[in-house]
Amino acid sequence: MKQISKTALENYRAITFRTHPGYRLTNPEEALTFIQQRGYVLFWPCQGIEFPSLWAAVAGNRPVADEHDDPGHITWSWKDEWLGKHLVYYGRVIRRKNTFISLDLLPYFYALSPNYGNPYEDYLIDYSAGKLSAEAKAVYEALIKEGALDTISLRKAARLSSRASDSAFNRALEELQITFRVVPVAVSQAGAWKYAFVYDLTARHYPDLVDKAHPISEWDARRKIIQNALESLGAARISDLNRIFQWEKSLIERTCESLVERKAILKNISLDESSSDYFCVPQFVEKTSALTLTS
Repeated sequence: MKQISKTALENYRAITFRTHPGYRLTNPEEALTFIQQRGYVLFWPCQGIEFPSLWAAVAGNRPVADEHDDPGHITWSWKDEWLGKHLVYYGRVIRRKNTFISLDLLPYFYALSPNYGNPYEDYLIDYSAGKLSAEAKAVYEALIKEGALDTISLRKAARLSSRASDSAFNRALEELQITFRVVPVAVSQAGAWKYAFVYDLTARHYPDLVDKAHPISEWDARRKIIQNALESLGAARISDLNRIFQWEKSLIERTCESLVERKAILKNISLDESSSDYFCVPQFVEKTSALTLTS
């Protein structure tokens, strides 16, 4: 049985998460490289899970600041600059939180979505099966008909512009983002705040995504996504991965065991003599003794 230390794990994550002062991001080019290296990261830290975020990689391991002039909020400007340029995918994904996904990893996430074939027809199947809300259907059909729309125009086109429809509209947008059906592609000066996202159909904005995702099987997609997470985390338990992805526990277990069989990850790893239920990437165990950081 192999054993790892909590200190080594924290040091590993300080490097992969870029939270250590010597590894912080200072410009948008470094940030894009960070996302490409990690495969996918959260925009802001998410309570209850350990996972890399763009905020922490710039500002350090601290809560998101309320002050608008906090240096960490430069990440907001970077995000807005990237929208629509096909540099990185951005939308609500991990834990329904804002997530950046590299374009290399995007087809694997899309392969797990309910978009099986024609994006102009699949949504109707889900709606008929009760898996898509009427509000989400209305928003999606408005984008099909009108093309990309800012939030204000989209609400009107979907007939969800009343104040009473605020929650329903926001839920619809979230529902469509986590299923990779719509994606923010720009920022518009619409509305009272002169700031509103512009949304489009994911398959229309990324026209080659459907073809790239089509040959990827469900299990290939899950293996890729889990292995990528473990490369960021260093080591994790099934319960840790379950909190991140919120998949059925059996799916995560089968995926991890499949990765072990392929020698992509190790199992039965003990953390400081605790129960040996951690899965770990081989490179972390091999480099554990060298993982020391200085401030």
